Amino acid sequence: MALGAGFGTLWFASLAATPYLLAKAIDNGLSAHDTAVLVAWSAGVLALGAGSAVLGIMRHRSMTKLRTHAGLMTADLVLEHATRLGAALPRRLTAGEVVTIGISDVWVVGRAMNVLGVGVAGTISYATIAVLLFRTSPLLAVVVLAGVPVLGVVVGPLLTRMQAAGQRYRERQGVLAGRLVDVLGGLGVLNGLGGKETHLARYRAESAGLRDQGYRVDVTASWVGALGTGLPVIFLAVVTWISARMAAAGEITIGELVAVYGWTAILAIPVDVMIFCGMDVTRGLVAARRVVGFLRVPVEPVDGEPAPEGPGPLRDPVSGVTAEPGRFTALAVARTAEAEAVLDRLGRYGATDATWSDRRLDRIAQPEIRDRVMVATHDADLFAGTLREVVAGREEPDDDRVRRAIDAAVAHDVAADLERPVEWRGRNLSGGQRQRLRLARALHADPEMLLAAEPTSAVDAHTEAAIAQRLTDIRSGRGTVLATTSPVLLARADVVHYLVGGRVAASGTHQHLLETEQGYRELVTRVFDEASA
Repeated sequence: MALGAGFGTLWFASLAATPYLLAKAIDNGLSAHDTAVLVAWSAGVLALGAGSAVLGIMRHRSMTKLRTHAGLMTADLVLEHATRLGAALPRRLTAGEVVTIGISDVWVVGRAMNVLGVGVAGTISYATIAVLLFRTSPLLAVVVLAGVPVLGVVVGPLLTRMQAAGQRYRERQGVLAGRLVDVLGGLGVLNGLGGKETHLARYRAESAGLRDQGYRVDVTASWVGALGTGLPVIFLAVVTWISARMAAAGEITIGELVAVYGWTAILAIPVDVMIFCGMDVTRGLVAARRVVGFLRVPVEPVDGEPAPEGPGPLRDPVSGVTAEPGRFTALAVARTAEAEAVLDRLGRYGATDATWSDRRLDRIAQPEIRDRVMVATHDADLFAGTLREVVAGREEPDDDRVRRAIDAAVAHDVAADLERPVEWRGRNLSGGQRQRLRLARALHADPEMLLAAEPTSAVDAHTEAAIAQRLTDIRSGRGTVLATTSPVLLARADVVHYLVGGRVAASGTHQHLLETEQGYRELVTRVFDEASA
């Protein structure tokens, strides 16, 4: 910022010095018919022009570096905060909002930083030229200085209006970007359901509305730009008229008349800079509020008490669910979202009163929880890489261990070659293959307690039965909690918690609940009938 302001001030100063040298060349050389003096002052103009060119280059370089650096620093902050939020991020903000912040807002914030470079330089140059004009004629200085309040009165309300309109536009832009990300993410599903055209029509309508709102923002911006260009011309005309009459009356010399015209013309540059700095600050404030709002999304505390030394039960007092170590626990519920909320609390995602061996989870150091308790969601992202790398996750790939996890997830059709490339989000795999690959990754991690939601919802009955058998084998001695309504998996569970309205209504074995709980029986029977159909 200091370099930008320094180079900008020197550049403006070089521009302001040029009319002074021209005035001296005219009055002391041309008017006096002194060729040597005229050549000397002309050489000074030439040298000053060369220096001005160098200063202009350095000013532009420093300003470009400033806004790029500021934009990248802001992007780094956004990325670091997104990383700290981790898996909690999708629960707090839409992907579209994060994308818009990361690829748009950060650069608008960076551009606004130019105000402290060229803005300061423009203000200093304006004051300097006013002093030079005052030494020539106090009347001319007063006319020029009066221009700033006039600009403030005329342009200020427009900038305020543009900021309010820009805020509404930015909010709508984030919503629309989220819709686009959702549609692209679910394009495969939409293809199967035949819903592409419906979503396309809806997106086009919302996009047209956003475009029209953008036009309204730019109408105000165009008025600001027009006034920033036009008002200085009016002052130039007024000052030229006054100074020409003064020259005709002999109050100033011809050289001073040229200098006054030059200074007034040069003033158009800092005035234009200050106008556009106001526009950049207006846009920057809108973008900065979105960035700061994102950075204020609370991060779950990382530090805390040590975790229990050995395996211990997880308890969720909100639902009444208890997951014992070394046992296979199932959650049967009509609404998957209710079961996922229980798993999130047991895995310490978001606010939770859950305990681990009678210690509150939210007081235990987060890294220890993440190392020993894993929440495997059915829509967890798959990163690009070879099949071996995808299954191994953060650990060093071991082929035998990778194949055991793949075998337990019955993902043989995916795993003919461990070097097989997997595209981002598994776009080159079917829905069932992606689901089994996620399960294989979770089994490879081998956590002390595995919490998974509907891990077999996208596979056929034969594959599901094989997964149920191998899952209980590979997780023997480890705690496992599955949210599922699959009769095959429920029959394998040591204990089933039947949830109604997000709370445990009954607990027991699958067979016991079938015999004693009508609601459970109807839930499982309906699922079985749908699977058979």
